[in-house]
Amino acid sequence: MNETVKKLLECKPVVLDGAWGTLLQSKGLDPGAYPDEWNLSHPDKVEEVAKAYVEAGSQIIITNTFSANSFCLSKSNMGDKIREINIAGVEISKRAAGEKAVVFASMGPTGKNLAMGEVSAEALVQSFKEQAEALAAGGADGIVVETMMDLKEAEVAAKVAKETGLPVAACLTYGAGKNNDRTLMGNSVEQAVKSFSELGVDIIGSNCGQGLEGMLNICKQLKAQTDLPIWIKSNAGLPQYKNGQTVYDTTAEQFAELVQSVTDAGADFIGGCCGTSPAYITLLAQKFN
Repeated sequence: MNETVKKLLECKPVVLDGAWGTLLQSKGLDPGAYPDEWNLSHPDKVEEVAKAYVEAGSQIIITNTFSANSFCLSKSNMGDKIREINIAGVEISKRAAGEKAVVFASMGPTGKNLAMGEVSAEALVQSFKEQAEALAAGGADGIVVETMMDLKEAEVAAKVAKETGLPVAACLTYGAGKNNDRTLMGNSVEQAVKSFSELGVDIIGSNCGQGLEGMLNICKQLKAQTDLPIWIKSNAGLPQYKNGQTVYDTTAEQFAELVQSVTDAGADFIGGCCGTSPAYITLLAQKFN
């Protein structure tokens, strides 16, 4: 087991952070804009988000680099600043983390469908490799491949992330199929475990897609099929549209109460995704630390 991961697991469950996008929007980021650009234009505001999670008790925080790949950044004419944006994203989170937390740099999907021929495997490799190498150069403690809905794309990202020598957490987003345990591309938990295990990832898990009730089933399936540490970041329940805004139906108090069933089912790393905030993480940290 990787030494960074081993040390983190000495006191488990390890508390992760929560959602970043909504916090950045509360600080002025336009909805629909790529937040990664703020690593250069508004680094102070990005650091405020990172610090809020560290102060809430997160033992691992991510970076504001979810969409900092060539396909996403080229849409906003920032394709020539990929390395700069990724390095800055890590440096911001590292400053916020100090000695209190470690930083797993975020790598999200490109928005291109490999199965439909929108992008070649070679182009994906090049894009993820460029990002992963920049994240490593920035000083990340690990990399999390997250919110992936296509196992094939996730495999490419995880493989190049592992080539950096950093520990890698690989997460798919489930929520489709009869039992809400398939990705939008139809990938199962069993397929993910087999594939990621063969690639040698250090942590396997799921984020986004559904609330803790749905994540409980995913976590149980993961635990039954792998000895790898399990990473779970659930939404704050199901989204609802009220007064033109998306809100989630699980409060911080309810989230902290429900999370116990997921850690009992085997989650080693636990945090929040859409709809969560530092208030949610504060209660998790108080519960487990």
